[in-house]
Amino acid sequence: VIRHRDVRASHYGVIDKFRLQVSEQSQRKALGRKEIIATLLPSAKEPPQQKEEEEKRIKEHLSESVFFEQTLCQPENRPASSGPSLLTVFLGIVCIAALMLPTLGEMESLVPLYLHLSVNQKLVAAYVLG
Repeated sequence: VIRHRDVRASHYGVIDKFRLQVSEQSQRKALGRKEIIATLLPSAKEPPQQKEEEEKRIKEHLSESVFFEQTLCQPENRPASSGPSLLTVFLGIVCIAALMLPTLGEMESLVPLYLHLSVNQKLVAAYVLG
């Protein structure tokens, strides 16, 4: 929202330009931009002929301006990924294995005692897996 705070008769017909730039959040390079022209007009009490002339002038100016310049996105030098990374798969398998291990305090288990995990360790594994 852009608001004009200093509305005076001397500012009628003054053309202001605003530039919007579109870019990715992680990069500072602009993907495109658009200039928006704003003109302060008097209230609806003016004669209709002046309104038509002003609208015609604005339409002509807009047709001359560039709507949206897109820069060509340069392809990154990364190979195309067909699925999740190896690290993600490995981490998922480790978390599933951790959840399948017995909890501390379980006596009827064939798994050695040093492989029994606490409840907090299992919660962390479940959180990472989720």
